[in-house]
Amino acid sequence: MQIKLKRAYDASEENDGSRILVDRLWPRGLSKEKARIDYWAKQIAPSNELRHWYAHDPEKWPEFKHRYFAELRENPVELQQLLRQAEKGQLTFVFSSKELRYNNAVALREFLQTTDLASLPTSS
Repeated sequence: MQIKLKRAYDASEENDGSRILVDRLWPRGLSKEKARIDYWAKQIAPSNELRHWYAHDPEKWPEFKHRYFAELRENPVELQQLLRQAEKGQLTFVFSSKELRYNNAVALREFLQTTDLASLPTSS
């Protein structure tokens, strides 16, 4: 599964395919028209508690991923919804963080590309 990553504030492009916002909060100051979001996967974003704990501290990145992956495994219904979006073709995960290397979109893409998704339950 090929997944592009793009900041919400960057211009959308035709080759983005389905644009999925993977943040729990809507990007500050961005209109829905300009964002061109096809699906808002806010329930698959890190919990508020995890977001606040992490605070984009690169030293916490390994533990953040560990905790976030555990949250994702506990959310099979939303994962299945996300996978249905992937069936439509190219995916672009849209995120608002200024941090380009250590953010939840990067972690979510890694999770999807390294996890045997067929082994996850299909309902909670």
